Amino acid sequence: MRKLTVRMSGAGQWLRGRIDQGRARGEDRGDISITTVIIWVAAVAGALLIAGTIAVVVSRYNGMLTGI
Repeated sequence: MRKLTVRMSGAGQWLRGRIDQGRARGEDRGDISITTVIIWVAAVAGALLIAGTIAVVVSRYNGMLTGI
């Protein structure tokens, strides 16, 4: 039990040090550009359009596709 306490204490000190280093570098809010948002929205919309088209085609021609 004592070894576990010592290891957890060391991990806590390491984590605290890493957080302090990050704060010392300055504030980084992690802002993403509008271009990235546009690309992601277009990719998701394209994927939904393709999936919807496949669903419509399969439902329309379901009777003809059963023998394949």
